[in-house]
Amino acid sequence: MKKNVLIGLFSLASLFAKADEGMWLLPDLKTQNAATMLELGLEMPIEDIYNESGSSIKDAVVHFGRGCTGEVVSSKGLVFTNHHCGYGAIQKLSSVENDYLTDGYWAKSGAEELACDGLTVTFINQILDVTAFVEAELAKDKKEMEQNFLSTKFLNEVADNFAKQNNIEVTPFTEIELRPFYGGNRYMLFVKTVYKDIRLVGTPPSSIGKYGADSDNWMWPRHTGDFSIFRIYADKDGKPAEYSADNVPYLPKKHLSINLGGIQEDQFTFLMGFPGRNWRYMIADEVQERMETTNYLRHHVRDKRLAALMNEMQKDAAVRIHYASKYAGSANYWKNAIGMNEGLVRLKVIDTKIAQQNQLLAYGREIGNSSYEKAFKEIQTIVKNRRMPKLHREALAECFLTGLDYTKIPSLKTLEEALNLKDKDGVAIAVANLETEAAKYFEEVPYPEVERNVARELIAVYKEIIPESEQIAMIANSNKVYKGDVDKILVALFDQSIFASQSAFDAFIKKPSLKKIQKDPLVLFTKEIKAKMNETKKEMADMDLSYSLAHKTWVDGMMKLHIKNNTPIYPDANSTMRLTYGKVRGYEPKDAMEYRYYTTLEGVMQKEDPNNWEFVVPAKLKELYLTKDYGRYTNEKGEVPVCFIVDTDNTGGNSGSPLMNSKGELLGIGFDRNYEGLTGDIAFRPSSQRAAVVDIRYVLFIIDKFAGASRIIEELTIVD
Repeated sequence: MKKNVLIGLFSLASLFAKADEGMWLLPDLKTQNAATMLELGLEMPIEDIYNESGSSIKDAVVHFGRGCTGEVVSSKGLVFTNHHCGYGAIQKLSSVENDYLTDGYWAKSGAEELACDGLTVTFINQILDVTAFVEAELAKDKKEMEQNFLSTKFLNEVADNFAKQNNIEVTPFTEIELRPFYGGNRYMLFVKTVYKDIRLVGTPPSSIGKYGADSDNWMWPRHTGDFSIFRIYADKDGKPAEYSADNVPYLPKKHLSINLGGIQEDQFTFLMGFPGRNWRYMIADEVQERMETTNYLRHHVRDKRLAALMNEMQKDAAVRIHYASKYAGSANYWKNAIGMNEGLVRLKVIDTKIAQQNQLLAYGREIGNSSYEKAFKEIQTIVKNRRMPKLHREALAECFLTGLDYTKIPSLKTLEEALNLKDKDGVAIAVANLETEAAKYFEEVPYPEVERNVARELIAVYKEIIPESEQIAMIANSNKVYKGDVDKILVALFDQSIFASQSAFDAFIKKPSLKKIQKDPLVLFTKEIKAKMNETKKEMADMDLSYSLAHKTWVDGMMKLHIKNNTPIYPDANSTMRLTYGKVRGYEPKDAMEYRYYTTLEGVMQKEDPNNWEFVVPAKLKELYLTKDYGRYTNEKGEVPVCFIVDTDNTGGNSGSPLMNSKGELLGIGFDRNYEGLTGDIAFRPSSQRAAVVDIRYVLFIIDKFAGASRIIEELTIVD
């Protein structure tokens, strides 16, 4: 019965779906969005976008590396994505001698395509609504339902049962994922195929792929060639396989054609991908909490970390390469946090949330449903009570667990237990395993002085944020033991530990001692961090469950209120495949200021600053500009377009997403949002939120004219 009600609700949404807002589930497109998309300019059947039983555009869109999106663009498994999405893989392949980050890389043949260890590309085979099946499982035990309706472990078990009952084939390269939507009011099952032999085909130098770097990140106008190219390999039968020299390029079900006709203002477009997270159903108290905890910490802690890292990276090329990807990942959401907080204040989002929640509370009273008010008050109470444990938990993560690689020491638990039991065989086994893990650890921390300098800043900021009474012991006690001298803490952590260096570890492992383990300052430090993390986790565990139940009720109410008010309904992003649609549009960020919808190669040259690494222009690109050697990659004005913006609704995880025209042809690769639109994770603002896209003509221009990689161009299906 409930499933039918839900279907009815989603069918009604087709009457009022907006073009610019919503991250829509593909199975709902036909009932929710088809009419609106056709009215806005779509020139193809919805079935060509998503088809449950046949090939469609869905089959050309992939989850790239678990955190980004990519698109298949040739019959030989070629994949386009962002440069920043491939950044980690490119960094791993780079060295001082072969610095592909700085210089770029273009494979001249299949034999030169470089295997990317650990990189995956995932296809979505099926998307099934299993709400009725899950709720039948949950109904077996009401108490269990309250405990498990969002539990990953429980949902995995339900997914396995569903797969067995419905004869869904499972292989070592199959993933079955059951995900909740609308706070647990709906459930979808995703059947996936994972390809693990992925190879780098081409990447521009960072001076193109990362042009503007941190200064331009999250900003408009943009002038970056943010793309990289990979290829999917399969076994000789076309099936996914581990890396092998015998593997061959994958033959996809579907690949995208590329349109060189370009874009026009107000042109209809749509985008598919895997948006990560947003929180459109927050109440005002949660927005305030986000501003004062997560965003505050990302801003102030990463300020210190990034400055310390950059100082070290500018001194040494090897250090720069090692930390490049880590720096970029940290900087990305540092700036996001700053922009989001500014936008939330500027756009008065809290006032908007108060108005929205008052509407739902009034609606509940109108229909005689007190559950919405009860859920609202419960969420308010929880947000108030979890503030300190949440702040401390996130501070520990930002300052130490993600902020420092030095804290990622191998576990000594097994060795400690064996030594305590005086188990010689157990000690021998533990030592052998520990030597293997330690080798991996020291590979990750080849520059302890860099870590030391970063740690100095992070310990100091942790002490500023967390009251002394709440701090982990080693930090709190330092005020007495070391009179607050952070450098003395660093001496203990970096000089007196068995993990201080490879030689210190080797000396310890020759004669492992229980006493040394138990007194080791770095071991104690990491134990304290984890213990405090567990403490805050336990503090929040009951609150998390109560919150989830209250949030489910609140979202259920918001869904029904949206229907009543003829406003769109769609689930929060959760890294599952979605479609958004809208138009190519500029915007007005401030009074008397207007941004055009596209940028050109001329703008690249205008930003050039040879003394600033973020804005260095390669000599070859300048030569192409000066000689006007643009080939067929220009617009009607003879300009080389670089980037453009659309009003589609997207977020992190959409990086690398294909932006398509009304016929499903590739126009560009989504890579970012604008600074004014960073509030979109919480509240969408159609007047100011824009998605930034690298124009496919610029991508092909760089591949063809800059890199001379004609073999890649020849693979593509290009429509003029």
